[in-house]
Parts: sequence; structure tokens; C-alpha cells
Amino acid sequence: QVQLVESGGGLVRPGGSLRLSCAASGRTFSSNTMGWFRQAPGKERAFVATMRWSDGSTYYADSVKGRFTISRDNAKNTVYLQMNSLTPEDTAVYYCAASTYYSGTTYSRYDYWGQGTQVTVSS
Repeated sequence: QVQLVESGGGLVRPGGSLRLSCAASGRTFSSNTMGWFRQAPGKERAFVATMRWSDGSTYYADSVKGRFTISRDNAKNTVYLQMNSLTPEDTAVYYCAASTYYSGTTYSRYDYWGQGTQVTVSS
């Protein structure tokens, strides 16, 4: 089992920045891919970014490319999502996810999930 806990969400003005954290515990070595997804009100859960744990390779949704960065701190067993140039379209609950065998953008294929952290971008 892998346990994931997100933090760092909050209210930010358009153009501002936030850094989300995902602290992992349990059998973290069993997960080969970490991902960030988000779900806006009335919308389906959408892919944001993924990182392969073994080599740190990353992949981003077109909507966040150039603004968001996924990174890791092995010593802290934590994955981050740095979000810059935020707009109201980024408002959503952000979820951290882990996959044992799957590497991709489909949320239903991920094995473990955090409970989410709210990000609200508003003036």
C-alpha cells in the first residue's frame, strides 16, 4: 500500500504562484509513476503532469506546459507541483496519484490517490 497526502493549496490571485506537495509513505518503491490530476467543479478529473520515479522523466498537459513543474525530493519522499502564472481556469481540487505499472494520462489507471487539496484562483 502507498499513502499519499497533498498539501499547499489555497486562494491565490491571477498571475500568482503556489507549490503543492505530495508526501508519500508505505511501499513507495512499488510505484513507478507519480502524477498530478485536477478536477474543477462540474468537470471530469483531468491529467496535469506525471513523473517517472526511477529517472525523474516528466510529461505535462498542454494546458499547463511552461507554467507548471513537477519535481521530487527523494530524501523527503515528496513530490511537488510548482504552479506559476495561475489563472481562474486552474481552479480545481488537485490530486496526487501513484501507479505501480501504468505510465500515462488516464486517471482511472492509477492505483493510489491522495484526498486532494483545493486551489482557487480568483481576484
